Amino acid sequence: MARSRRSRDDLDEDEDPPARRAARRHRHREPPTPMRSWEGDIAESEDGATEERAPLRSSRRPVFYRARDSLFFEPLVALALVILLLVGLYAYTQNWPPLYVVESNSMQHGTSDQVGLLNTGDLVLAQKIDPTHLQSYINGLQASYSTYGEFGDVVLYQQNGAVGTPIIHRVILYLTANADHTFSAPSLAGLPCGPAPNAVYRLSTGAGGCGWSHMTGTLNLLNVGWRSLNVSVALGSLGATSGFLTLGDNNPITDQAAGLSQLVQAGWILGVARGMIPWFGALKLALESNAGEVPSQSWQFMGLTIIALVLAAFGVHYALRKEGIEDERRKEQEEEEARARDDADALDDRPHHWRPLRGWLARGPPEDEEDDDLGSAPHHSSRPPGGPPTSGRQGRPRPRVKRGTLGNGHGRREKDSDPTDEPD
Repeated sequence: MARSRRSRDDLDEDEDPPARRAARRHRHREPPTPMRSWEGDIAESEDGATEERAPLRSSRRPVFYRARDSLFFEPLVALALVILLLVGLYAYTQNWPPLYVVESNSMQHGTSDQVGLLNTGDLVLAQKIDPTHLQSYINGLQASYSTYGEFGDVVLYQQNGAVGTPIIHRVILYLTANADHTFSAPSLAGLPCGPAPNAVYRLSTGAGGCGWSHMTGTLNLLNVGWRSLNVSVALGSLGATSGFLTLGDNNPITDQAAGLSQLVQAGWILGVARGMIPWFGALKLALESNAGEVPSQSWQFMGLTIIALVLAAFGVHYALRKEGIEDERRKEQEEEEARARDDADALDDRPHHWRPLRGWLARGPPEDEEDDDLGSAPHHSSRPPGGPPTSGRQGRPRPRVKRGTLGNGHGRREKDSDPTDEPD
């Protein structure tokens, strides 16, 4: 019976061994599921039709964009601030350029830097106004109107009307030229003059040294400026044109007596000083190798100001970031990511328990990976109806071998005989 059963099995395998083995090998395996890409793909269904599968979605929420994440954020913000500053200065002064640098110490009150006064290296805002609205030193003395430590307005004017570096000095008095080559100064009318103890001016000609109309000779302005100087003006050398008499706060004589300019006419005035940015104009003078008259205190004050501005910028940056000016969803995501990192760090800090390999080595690797894969699938008997029972293992039987004895001289492996086989 064993012979006949073996013969029948051999006949079954001899019919079409490759096809039968392939059928048995793949009988219980499921078809592999195609992988879907991130963008989605087109896959075939069981009936052969194609269908478009939806893309896979990441469990991680998207990062919401913030402008300050860009590498160009800080440069663009700085450029925008500079543009806004220039536009604002132009709107205020109605003049271009709106800023001018004080290049000499003619307006300083002494040799040191005094905050609030015009020192060498300061930036001055030149506001364009109607020259008839200017207040001279004499007018300011009467109205108690002062700017930058003295009475009257400080103007920026072009020397003799020529284009070039403007002069920044204080307006002292407006003189009106008469047809008989004399000058009149209505601003002096009613002020104490001559030998009076509190006299404001003294005229070399005229009764008692007084008189403001059709003046000739020499006009002496008394106790002018922070140094209380007596300023003398030779009226005959001023020409025959009306204009402003100007003087630097740190100069002993007027611009007209020094030959810097004739009487300043209204058309020569670029603007009146209305505001300043201290110290930073010294950088321009240093680049031009013209910073010899900049007070040493100006460099110190400028350095401290730069440090304060940098600290203030960092403070504003972190304060606004703390307040959350960006998208709230981005802020929530950052907080969740921070909590996830903290949890991961906590897990890493736990002690690790290593599983010994002794049990795995004792058990050894699985005997048959293919059988393990097919172990969960149901087994179907391949014996024909009415035939003898077969082994539970499906497919081609796995041969069991043993190492041959060393007596044969070759160490050859021999196939174990089947206990069910009988000798022919």
